[in-house]
Amino acid sequence: MFNNREGQQVPQVTFRTRRNHEWVDVTTDEVFKGKTVVVFSLPGAFTPTCSSTHVPRYNQLTPALKEAGVDEVICMSVNDAFVMNEWKSEQSADKVTFIPDGNGDFTDGMGLLVDKEELGFGKRSWRYSMLVKDGVVEKMFIEPNKPGDPFEVSDADTMLEYIAPNAVKPKSVTIFTREGCEFCVRAKGMLNDASMDYEELVLNRDFTEATIRAISGESTVPQVFIDGYRVGGSEALEEYLAGEKAA
Repeated sequence: MFNNREGQQVPQVTFRTRRNHEWVDVTTDEVFKGKTVVVFSLPGAFTPTCSSTHVPRYNQLTPALKEAGVDEVICMSVNDAFVMNEWKSEQSADKVTFIPDGNGDFTDGMGLLVDKEELGFGKRSWRYSMLVKDGVVEKMFIEPNKPGDPFEVSDADTMLEYIAPNAVKPKSVTIFTREGCEFCVRAKGMLNDASMDYEELVLNRDFTEATIRAISGESTVPQVFIDGYRVGGSEALEEYLAGEKAA
């Protein structure tokens, strides 16, 4: 089993970061002192689980975590600053702070630096998350020590449930559109006015007509989907939002 450091200070290290093409040293105190911080650490930038699930969901739930009193949400990995900056950009993870633990000093101090040489990774972080208050670890969620790359407890939903069990989570919204569609513009405007983040998929760029037919049974756009439910076009969205507001 990995060592649980709840009640202990985080390791004192200096992170080598890059900002505006310059090296910037950031100390542990600058990251944690006087703040409430959520950290999630993972094996590597651009790796499948980290890119498809871990980072996107933390980015989506960061506003809810901040509403619950968290000052900053940090993604950490044993990768260099160049890699971490490119990964943040590729993920469009604008709500999360990415910190490179390039030499693994912080991860080693946490007792979670593991050997991934069989994958050609060298030394990497075991997957975990933690809540840190004023430099002291309050809670840790460490993935079970078993083969592979388990992802069971360090996710964003588990952290938010611990910090604020009754927090309202943001809805997952996707809108299918096409260029030059006035109804699509109207629908996006309504979502923006309702402060609902959404993912936009554009016809003949991100999907074909066959795709929208397969998903919705129709070929018209916009088509809005919220939390697995097909809302429909702009008029249907207007009715949906009116109902949400009334509720």
